[in-house]
Amino acid sequence: MTADDYGFDTLAIHAGQEPDPRTGAVVPPIYQTSTYAQDAVGAPRLGYEYSRSGNPTRDSLQECLAAIEGGRRGLAFASGLAAEDTLLRTVCRPGDHVVIPNDAYGGTYRLFAKVAERWGLDWTAVPLDDIDAVRAAFRPGHTRMIWAETPTNPLLNVADIALLAGLAHEYDALLAVDNTFASPYLQQPLAFGADVVIHSTTKYLGGHSDVVGGGLVVADTGLGDELAFHQNAMGAVNGPFDAWLTLRGIKTLGVRMDRHCDNAERIAGYLSEHPAVASVLYPGLASHPGHEVAAKQMRRFGGMVSFRAKGGPEQAMAICNRAKLFVLAESLGGVESLIEHPGQMTHLSAAGSALEVPADLVRLSVGIETVDDLLADLEQALG
Repeated sequence: MTADDYGFDTLAIHAGQEPDPRTGAVVPPIYQTSTYAQDAVGAPRLGYEYSRSGNPTRDSLQECLAAIEGGRRGLAFASGLAAEDTLLRTVCRPGDHVVIPNDAYGGTYRLFAKVAERWGLDWTAVPLDDIDAVRAAFRPGHTRMIWAETPTNPLLNVADIALLAGLAHEYDALLAVDNTFASPYLQQPLAFGADVVIHSTTKYLGGHSDVVGGGLVVADTGLGDELAFHQNAMGAVNGPFDAWLTLRGIKTLGVRMDRHCDNAERIAGYLSEHPAVASVLYPGLASHPGHEVAAKQMRRFGGMVSFRAKGGPEQAMAICNRAKLFVLAESLGGVESLIEHPGQMTHLSAAGSALEVPADLVRLSVGIETVDDLLADLEQALG
């Protein structure tokens, strides 16, 4: 099933999820098994021999991921960072160089700075919305990849995917785009020239804060085969029950994202006029510097909103602590609304580095509750 023949919501519900041929079950079974009986030595039935190498439930998820991102192959992992690590070690070698955002997710920064760098991978952090800065960071013959987030986590900066893809390919490099914040419903980077899409499927794809996972989707079959080899060789695969939960979440992705966006737009507008708020970071606001680019490559502007407290770091933390309906917690993308202080929580690993986030920053993952209740909670939390 492809986007040439079906709409997004149809793909989300049906791609890779045909009724079980033996029983007619409309939901793919959870193949909770580690190994498989073989018909003869060297003749595994339908190619399945061991669940690290292949599992029917995970295959259903992988087919669905490819379909909703418009890719040739999808791969599912134990977490978003497991997907990132597998991608890096598949396409890069010691001595290679990667350009990353200067406001990347804290876990991504930690992977580059504390793990991959010790392996011999070099990296440079630049603002990806400045194409001249990206070009200046390139090291011809050594830069293997541009690693993009758009919108970024947590500052919600927007990069032009098509421009970055053109620059990467000019230097025979790849463009990888972390599409977690947008989700495939709002943005499909492969359609703008990206080579790889990365997801923490924990977030909007799973959508219910009850499963951890990651995904890669690629446009090129050859690269997909290389990634699949490393997926098996490195072994950080998605378990069958986790794959099943993620598939269940994907079925409602489109309708959930519409509500996330509705609520986030209302909240961003409210915060923009609140006297306790110094600035609001949301691509849907016309004042956002990346608004026009976001409007070009996104269906809508997402459910993530960040803002800076006028009273500084102490007020930012107080707002987080006073919130009641907004749960004080890390992660994002679930049906419930979350609030956090990135500097002390999700991005603490970047403290003291060039990627350190402002100490007065508050990040909201806007859920799908009744928006008036969310506004009332923010009103009391802001004081």
